[in-house]
Amino acid sequence: MMRIWVDADACPGPVRDIILRAADRLAIPVVFVANKLLPLPVSPNVSSVRVSKGADVADGYIASHAQSGDTVITHDIPLAAALVALGVVVIDPRGDLYDADNVRERLSIRNFMHQLREEEGVLTGGPAAFDQRARRLFAQTLDRHLARTVKRKS
Repeated sequence: MMRIWVDADACPGPVRDIILRAADRLAIPVVFVANKLLPLPVSPNVSSVRVSKGADVADGYIASHAQSGDTVITHDIPLAAALVALGVVVIDPRGDLYDADNVRERLSIRNFMHQLREEEGVLTGGPAAFDQRARRLFAQTLDRHLARTVKRKS
């Protein structure tokens, strides 16, 4: 059975709400993993795991529990790269679907930008604000992916 895993520490509220509606609508189990308590509705399809604080602790939990055929929602590109190699579908909160064709390039760009910031002191700026367009793209990507997945299992 497919499960949706959410790297919930930095998951935008609108993305969380979209995931919750989809999980209830399609009766898909969803697990939110975070290092803090999360305000989640009571639902037979929703659970959460609280991990200890620390860099990449939630990522490590997801990486060790997600299985081929699962879906993970995360903005963490190194986690996405590790999961795609295992056959896990990864979607970032802005609607980008990571796959074997694009995740290595995204990881390379991420590493290059990190190197510029750390070694060269270059200010690269952060991501654009999470807006209605990003919310809509995420909802569309998740809906398309779940529709294909549910159709395959029928």
